[in-house]
Amino acid sequence: MKKWFLLGAALCVTSGMAFAQDSNPLVKALVKHWQTSKEFTLAVADKMPDDQYTFKASPAEMSFGQMASHIADADNFYCSTALGSKPGEKGTDLSKTGVAKHITEAYDGCIAGIEKLSDADLTKTAGKGPRQSTVFELLWGGFTHSAHHRAALEVYLRLKGIEPPKYQF
Repeated sequence: MKKWFLLGAALCVTSGMAFAQDSNPLVKALVKHWQTSKEFTLAVADKMPDDQYTFKASPAEMSFGQMASHIADADNFYCSTALGSKPGEKGTDLSKTGVAKHITEAYDGCIAGIEKLSDADLTKTAGKGPRQSTVFELLWGGFTHSAHHRAALEVYLRLKGIEPPKYQF
């Protein structure tokens, strides 16, 4: 009997440890995908030569550098709203080096903030007035906004005869 009790207790302890390792799976998934988005965005931005960061697909469009920097600016907005923090600085250096630094800082700030959340935090309301959403919706909105503009950057690359990096997921 004692043997079965000890075996049962051991199973409870090990299953409890396994459950603890799986805590906050939604936050972990968000962190994983934001990290992948960061790496892929930087890879796309890196493909364009520095002297082509002023290239526009048409006069009405943002330049490559402006659009890449806009991704970081928007990430700062979405994440700061979701996390209740002060937004990062807007990107002003539109050179290849400046934009890469801005993208890295914006994504790193978002990822660090997301890592501090629990899954329950994702259901809380954030934002002001009619623009209130759940924390999850804001983070997902930023993520999809990045994908939208990163896809446009890939078109810019193709217009210059440059093959974009392979999509990562």
